[in-house]
Amino acid sequence: MSAGRTGAVRLRIAPSPTGHLHIGNVRAALFNWLYARRRGGVFIVRIDDTDQARSDDRYIDDIIEGFRWLGLDWDEGVEVGGPHGAYRQSGRFDRYREAAEGLVEGGRAYYDFRTAEELDELRRKAQAERKPPGYYIRRPPGGAGGSEEARRRAEAGESGVIRFSTPGQAVEFTDLVRGKVRFEPDAIDDFVMLRSDGTPTYHLASTVDDIDYQITHVARGEDLLSSTPKHILLTEALGGERPVYAHLPLLFGPDGRKLSKRHGDTSLRAYREGGYLASAVFNYMSLLGWSLDPDNEIFGRGEAVAAFDLSDVQKSPAVFDAEKLSWMNGVYMRAMPSREFLDTALECVEQDLGRPLDEDEGRRFAGLASLVQERVKLTTDIGPAARFLFTGVSYDEKAWRKVMKGDAGRALAAAREALEALDDWTTSEIEQALRDMLAAESLTARKGLQPIRVAVTGSNISPPLFESLAALPRAAALDRIAVASEGIEKLDDWIAAGLSRADMLRELERISFDPGKVAEVAAAASRSVKRTGYLPPVEEVLKRLAALPPI
Repeated sequence: MSAGRTGAVRLRIAPSPTGHLHIGNVRAALFNWLYARRRGGVFIVRIDDTDQARSDDRYIDDIIEGFRWLGLDWDEGVEVGGPHGAYRQSGRFDRYREAAEGLVEGGRAYYDFRTAEELDELRRKAQAERKPPGYYIRRPPGGAGGSEEARRRAEAGESGVIRFSTPGQAVEFTDLVRGKVRFEPDAIDDFVMLRSDGTPTYHLASTVDDIDYQITHVARGEDLLSSTPKHILLTEALGGERPVYAHLPLLFGPDGRKLSKRHGDTSLRAYREGGYLASAVFNYMSLLGWSLDPDNEIFGRGEAVAAFDLSDVQKSPAVFDAEKLSWMNGVYMRAMPSREFLDTALECVEQDLGRPLDEDEGRRFAGLASLVQERVKLTTDIGPAARFLFTGVSYDEKAWRKVMKGDAGRALAAAREALEALDDWTTSEIEQALRDMLAAESLTARKGLQPIRVAVTGSNISPPLFESLAALPRAAALDRIAVASEGIEKLDDWIAAGLSRADMLRELERISFDPGKVAEVAAAASRSVKRTGYLPPVEEVLKRLAALPPI
């Protein structure tokens, strides 16, 4: 049944559209793509949608979008076409049935009408004798299971499957990753090829497709290694030519356990939408079982294609570490040309704000963009890092708790006085004024500047302070310092009243730390405690705040 092979290597990836594209499938696709491109061969994307109950076209879209985002193009397959139709297994059921029934006619397979109870009994017998579970699940004696008998029993209303009749011989092959591999006859059961409802199993559909599509190399996960002897026997029985196999190492999490949802996101979509660059993900995924150079982890796709070989893939499990991927993404972010970063960053900022920037806002952000670029790891970090330039301050609770204490009030008051006296609102003038303030107040940079950073940006992690202040209009910067200075005193009142900091910060942000409004509610809460020993519920205090007229 083999159509014969041409000279070029032909590799494929066949994901199932039953969920979002998994990181494991992405790594397998990438290694297949790299090998095909290195050898000048053909890369094919076909869809394993035989599970019609769970398959969904939106996941096919996710597969296509994911591969294209990563920069993996394909020569044949879904969407791009080729000599094999739509490249979806759901459209090839007749071909699979034809192959299975042909094997029955040739004596290499048989219909099995045994019940689930009978099969369970055979498995229990094998397990009791410490044999593989499928040891006794073989062709029934007397040649039963042929096509004539099957027709009679089917007409009588019985339901049966088609099983491959293993020849009772060991299977050996040389794996490009694992070297020589051997499976003894007892380890290869008479596996089901066609279910009783007429749908093919993975073993049949995948093998028939590999023969029909003239696949020369099958690179897939190590978890499918035990299926390989079955596929080899089936390939030979169908008259096909055995492909070369390469079983890729499993993906583990940093804790040494098989990668799963407990380690975080495992779909490519999560990283596409989570602020990662395709070039960084491509680079990192290439390192999951292979390396270009032990001393060089950062490389482009051209370098990877020029060096990749399946025989260089390691045997031991590869560790998928999201933190290392984030670090690598940061490397790629910092390496972006400034114009490219600015264009990307403007899009991120406008998306974060939900509106376009006006000309003045765009100019102010452009002046700060290079400093943002030095500090972010993900594109999703850009919007929050620059948000303070265009909206009111949203205070980080941990930052406030850590910084706004001790000498913070004195530092803010002195900073406001120093900055109000400036003639020119420039980075150099701001820096000199604040450093003079530190010296005059005998404050360290940490105690004197961090409160200003939180007051102006809402966080103790932001672009450089002096540049951040210069990027803001003078009046806005001074107002924020004044508001935070007042807020320290008012927050102390709230603490005395027993409110949680989270509630206080949220409400203080909402009313922009207006001293009169805060004082009114805080004082009322404090009086209640002194008079009755009872603090009104937080909900009641917040309700009173909400009833105040807006600023």
